[in-house]
Amino acid sequence: MQVFNCLVVDDEPPARAVIKRYIAKMPMLHLAGECGNALQVIPFLHEHPVDIIFLDIQMPQLSGLELVHTLAQPPKIIFTTAFAEYALQSYDLDAVDYLLKPIQFERFMKAVNKALPIVASGSTNEQAPATKPAITENSTFLYFRSDRKMVKVILKEILYIESLKDYVKIITENGQVITKYSMVALEAMLPAPDFLRIHRSFIVAKFHIRSYTVHHVQMVNAELPIGKLYQREFFKYLNNKEL
Repeated sequence: MQVFNCLVVDDEPPARAVIKRYIAKMPMLHLAGECGNALQVIPFLHEHPVDIIFLDIQMPQLSGLELVHTLAQPPKIIFTTAFAEYALQSYDLDAVDYLLKPIQFERFMKAVNKALPIVASGSTNEQAPATKPAITENSTFLYFRSDRKMVKVILKEILYIESLKDYVKIITENGQVITKYSMVALEAMLPAPDFLRIHRSFIVAKFHIRSYTVHHVQMVNAELPIGKLYQREFFKYLNNKEL
């Protein structure tokens, strides 16, 4: 599973603690570090890779807005603040989102879901890297926002995933979950040894493949097409791995 490095910047320790707790709940996020003021951010970025910064705006010496102006190529920014009047300025800086304190976890999740496809699209290759780890005891499930609530999806119960334009439908052994996500972002989150992209609209779980032909994959409850762009990698993988 691809993991995205996060930096939390806030001059108030309780505010940092909230964001850190939320990051810990999401297996695709990793806390790279935290800064108590904006001046600490620039040297930190020189030493550590960061994909997303959760950035407070009102801080002593240098504000979050001023910090972003100093960065030539900033990571994706999610502003966190108690003051709604900065919203317009934050969007002028191409911020991914603007979270008003006190921040609820569902709102935090929405911001992260907006950021991940942007970060993942920075890769020049849409295919998931072959070096992604398999599902482990520490990454057995993910949460997705669906029908105005956060739904837990056990990765080993996923049969396949279907693209629905701006949404994806996750078919599991116990039903389905429809959530607003791109296939690129979702593929980046899934462990490559266990999930295979077979079509621009389909990702399948390797363990649930019943049979396959040159053009189709038979799952437990559906026959899915193999796209021409994915055939080579699909059959290369199956020739080297046992189902």
